[in-house]
Amino acid sequence: MHNTLFIPMARLSTKTVAVIVAHPDDETLWAGGTILSHPAWQWFIVCLCRGNDEDRSSRFYNTLRIFKSEGIMGDLDDGPEQKPLEEKEVELAILKLLPAKHFDLIISHNPTGEYTRHRRHEEAGKAVIKLWDTGKISTNGLWTFAYTDDNKKHYPVAVENASIYKPLSKRIWLRKYRIITETYGFEKNGFEAETTPREESFWQFTDPAVAKKWLNKLMNLKI
Repeated sequence: MHNTLFIPMARLSTKTVAVIVAHPDDETLWAGGTILSHPAWQWFIVCLCRGNDEDRSSRFYNTLRIFKSEGIMGDLDDGPEQKPLEEKEVELAILKLLPAKHFDLIISHNPTGEYTRHRRHEEAGKAVIKLWDTGKISTNGLWTFAYTDDNKKHYPVAVENASIYKPLSKRIWLRKYRIITETYGFEKNGFEAETTPREESFWQFTDPAVAKKWLNKLMNLKI
């Protein structure tokens, strides 16, 4: 059974949330409905790649305005060959871009990615958990995206038995879809538009040691 997250109204205006993603559009694809559904939360979105890509970066900052979010971009290597990055390089990039403050919640990639496969998604998710476990970033909780494509059998879909699983209202989904197709400019018959999930799901952690144990289990399964 999945758990739907209910948050008391009194807490809505006090929640500070950082979203840490690899690419401009990841924040929208995997958590855009959640961001749009909580306009009272104070959002800060970190994008690790494509900061020097004038087209993608301008679209990212236009998206931030729609989300009423602050944010920043880095420029980690994102070449087509997708050579693995050193763990320390990814961790240092996050620490450089993320404000040095405590967050009520951090949202980021799953260490196994959202589809098969993208190294930068995996590296970002892994780095966030390790930084939390070592106390280099501070948060009350971590949500990692919970999506699967069953090894390329279909477009990525939300994992129904994840800790948090939420179908989006038609209004919220259409706003999210318009960001992907209009603000980011992806073709309506392309991967991003066809993927744009109508449900969003997350694995939820409140203890960094538990998240680190989960990470180690995932990494052992990949060996």
